[in-house]
Amino acid sequence: RERLLTTFLAPLPGLQVVLKSIIKAMAPLLQIGLLVLFAIVIFAIIGLEFYSGALHKTCYSLEDANEIVPEGEQETPCYQDSPLNSSHPSGAYICDHNVSMCKEGWIGPNYGITSFDNIFFAMLTVFQCITMEGWTAILYWTNDALGNSFNWVYFVPLIILGSFFMLNLVLGVLSGEFAKERERVENRQAFLKIRRQQQLERELDGYVEWICKAEEVILAEERTTEEEKMHIMEARRRAANKRKKLKSMHNKSTDEEEEEEVEDEGFARASYLKTKIKNKGACKAFWKAEKQFRFFIRQVVKTQTFYWVVIVLVFLNTVCVAVEHHDQDQYLTDFLYYAEFAFLGLFIFEMLIKVYALGPRIYFESSFNRFDCVVIAGSIFEVVWSSLKEGSFGLSVLRALRLLRIFKFTKYWSSLRNLVISLLNSMRSIISLLFLLFLFILIFALLGMQLFGGVFNFPEGTPAANFNTFPIALLTVFQILTGKDWNEVMYNGIQSQDGIHGG
Repeated sequence: RERLLTTFLAPLPGLQVVLKSIIKAMAPLLQIGLLVLFAIVIFAIIGLEFYSGALHKTCYSLEDANEIVPEGEQETPCYQDSPLNSSHPSGAYICDHNVSMCKEGWIGPNYGITSFDNIFFAMLTVFQCITMEGWTAILYWTNDALGNSFNWVYFVPLIILGSFFMLNLVLGVLSGEFAKERERVENRQAFLKIRRQQQLERELDGYVEWICKAEEVILAEERTTEEEKMHIMEARRRAANKRKKLKSMHNKSTDEEEEEEVEDEGFARASYLKTKIKNKGACKAFWKAEKQFRFFIRQVVKTQTFYWVVIVLVFLNTVCVAVEHHDQDQYLTDFLYYAEFAFLGLFIFEMLIKVYALGPRIYFESSFNRFDCVVIAGSIFEVVWSSLKEGSFGLSVLRALRLLRIFKFTKYWSSLRNLVISLLNSMRSIISLLFLLFLFILIFALLGMQLFGGVFNFPEGTPAANFNTFPIALLTVFQILTGKDWNEVMYNGIQSQDGIHGG
């Protein structure tokens, strides 16, 4: 099994870092878990002393002794006093003596699960408070039953010590171990990269030295033509440029620098092409004029004026998308319809002149240019799709792609571009963590279907969070992980197994 897991994780180094960090953090996490368990037991014992049986009193009707009179829409604990005694604790809930009376017999809040009647239910209630899900409701119920004079003395330290301090220790340990493991992996990768670089340089130096000696022999021969000699010199020049780039250890990050990296190589190829056709007089003048025109276009697309024109177009396109609203006038609908075609044509024209000026290979080496091309292709597909299926949900999704054009700002805004690049560089670690989270959700969704599949069908109805089907089980587990109403799922699970009396 260990070998199978290693083979499965081999192509996922980011996931390996996450798993190794969690494994190495198990020992300190176990110690923190014991500390949290100790705190839960202590607060559970204190709660057992303070609130044992306090949440089983509620208001019963005077006409029907078995009918509970709710406060609003749900039952609530009450303070049992005498009708002759007018004094009661501050904040306690007092039944209306004209229609009801406070007495014991109620099972308690949440089917009797939320209580301090024994150590196990007390620990469960304390754990719920530590997770900060529904702890205020428990506080208000104890206030209703006993008054609010001293309850805060119990709940405030419970939240501060249990939630703010102890649970955050878990995140601190995981974060520290992950940082250590990532630093170790990065150092090892940097060492292997340098070693491979040095080995490649040695092999390349030997290969180039052998090639140079062979070329010297060829150049010394009288039968070698001028064109062959020029081709050899051109190959030497290109090899020297590649060696220079190979020895450079600093990789440029922005798109303009990426384009400049390959610009010299593009001109070198053009020079070689010019050499090949120099004896073709009819083509020489055409290619010379075309090269000058392409160089002119390249300078234009890099000017500040072109930059501001693109920015203004993106801004106006975003405004046109934002002003669209429900029940709008027909003239606005027509205007936005034709404006979208105009903006799409302008952006296509921008892409085409960049492709022509820089060349397809240089253009698509830029990640932002590839992203821009995908957005434009999606917009073109939207236009075609809208002519076939008007008003479909898929069309609405495609129209949302137009909003991605606003990211063109990042290409020209250096600080925002660096932020986006940093975010994209961290995506590999985030994706590994999300994949691990998905496996966790998948396992517990299948386990939930085995334990609770079909048992949440209560007489009053089936709750939205259940384990009846696989997709809903995945969503239920995800809801529990977010901490939102996880206790409601727990209450339904306990109630489905005959409640607090089912063992």
